[in-house]
This record gives sequence, structure tokens and C-alpha cells, in this order.
Amino acid sequence: MPTEPTTSPPRPVIGPVAPATAPNQRPQRPAPAPRTRRRASGTVAGTSLWRLPLLLVSASFMVIPLWLLVVNAFKSEQDIRDSPFGLPLTRLSLRPLRDAFSNPDFDVVRAYGITLLFVLLVNVLSLLVSAPVSYVIARGTTRWHTALLLLFVAGTFVPSQVLLIPVVYVLKYLGLMGTIPGFVLFETALTLPVSVFLYSAYIRTIPRELDQAASVDGLGRLRTFQLVVLPLMRPMVATAVILHSLSVWNDFANPQIILGPGSGLYTVTTGVYAAVGKYSTHYAVVFPNLLLAVAPALAFFAIMQRHIISGLTSGALKG
Repeated sequence: MPTEPTTSPPRPVIGPVAPATAPNQRPQRPAPAPRTRRRASGTVAGTSLWRLPLLLVSASFMVIPLWLLVVNAFKSEQDIRDSPFGLPLTRLSLRPLRDAFSNPDFDVVRAYGITLLFVLLVNVLSLLVSAPVSYVIARGTTRWHTALLLLFVAGTFVPSQVLLIPVVYVLKYLGLMGTIPGFVLFETALTLPVSVFLYSAYIRTIPRELDQAASVDGLGRLRTFQLVVLPLMRPMVATAVILHSLSVWNDFANPQIILGPGSGLYTVTTGVYAAVGKYSTHYAVVFPNLLLAVAPALAFFAIMQRHIISGLTSGALKG
């Protein structure tokens, strides 16, 4: 006897029923909300208004003295006194620069050699002293190492002119007044605070695991510093060398007082004082000597400024 097929009753639907869609029709997505443009706030708009005048005023403090220096270096004495800011194109001449090179009171070439010697000696002594000290401070873990670092950093806030009087007495007592070693030692001491601060901050970014691996290989602390840490410090060493070179090259008060006229040693900056008399000043000699003193420093800074930036940023990005 045939049996009728049985069908199960439909299951109840729980929840809302989705609307029926066609087989080939995709469900529509909700339309995105309209984007609203962000308007510049009043603070940003106000900043852009005073930023340009502030930059122009700041630039004028550097451009105007540079303009006076460059223009007056090619003028005669009368043109400098009559119109220091003027630019008489028909009367500009290279004769003041030639006279500066042949000045009997001041030998520019010899002054360049003496200044370069000072720059070289100061940078070498500063690296030999400050780099090992910075390594000890950076790898130290006691409070005495931190106190020593703060002592060096405090030296950056003391102007070198304040130290001149006690340094003169010390150099006279040691018999180094008016000598090259006395001046080089004083200039080296002035570079130590900046060098220790930069080197110690950079060494702290170098992993200590390198020191441990070197000690496992049988190297002592001194050899570890020489063979492992010091080669990694090249970017910061280049930065410090550039800063110290510019400082020694542009220094005027320290060589003028420590070396003195009686020593017969003139740097490129103290040579300018040879044209300044007791009752009169020969501007046609002062401005060419100033240009000869400043031009190498400006060119050196323009060429090496990328090393300063790379050295400072490399220490900030390591670790």
C-alpha cells in the first residue's frame, strides 16, 4: 500500500526577516557620510601672519652685518666713511685685498698657518681627553658618574671671558703665558664641556652588549673603547670637530690676551687689531682683513653643515 510523503512543519523564524533580494542583485551599502573640510583655526592663521615678519627681522640681524663686511672690503677709505651701505660699482676694487696680503704689520699667510695649527692641536687634545672620559661616564652606573657629567655640563654655562683673569694668573704661575702650549691648553679646556656632553649622550645609545661581547673575546675596557666604541663615534666626533674648529678660528679675546702682542703670534682674527690705532682706525684695512678671516669659516661651515646635522640626528635615532 503506497505511503504518502510526510513534510516537516516549517521552523519558526527568530529575529527580523531579511528582505528578499534578486539572485543577481547585491545588497546596497549605506551611502558614506559627506566629508567636511577642516578649516584652519584662528591660532594657525595668526601664526602664519606674524611668522614672516619675525623671520625677516631675524634674517636682517645676519644679512646687514654681512653686507657691510663684503661691500666695504672692496672700497676705499673715503667711500667707506661717506657711504658705508652704498655699492659704488664703478669704484669697487681688489686693491684693498691685495694690500691686506702685503701689509707689513700683519702677515695673513702666517696667521692662517698659526690658526690652523691651533685648530688641529685643540681638536686632537680634546678628542684624546674627552672621549675616554665620556665612555667612563656613559657606562657608569653610580651617582658619581652622573655628578661628573653634571659638572662638565655646568661648564657650558660659564662664558670664556669670565675665566680669562684667573687663567692669566695660572698661566703666569706655570710660565705658559704668551706661549702656544698655554693657549692650546686653555682652548682645549673650553671644548671639554661640549665634547663630554655630546660624546656621553652618543655612547649611551650604543648597546652595552657590544662591550660584553668584546670582554668575552678577551678585550679589556681600554681596548674595547679603542676598537669597538670609538669607531662607532665617528659621526659625533665629526660634529664636535666642526664646532670646535669654528670656535677656535673665530676666537678673538682669548688669543689677544693670552698670546699678546709681545709674543709675535697672530691669528686671523687678532690681525684685524693691527689696523686699529689709538687715535684712528683704517677701515680700508680692517674690512679686508675681516673678510679674509670670516670667508674660510663660512665656506667650511657651508660645506660641513650636513655632517653636523647627521651627527646630531644619528645619536637621536640609535638605540
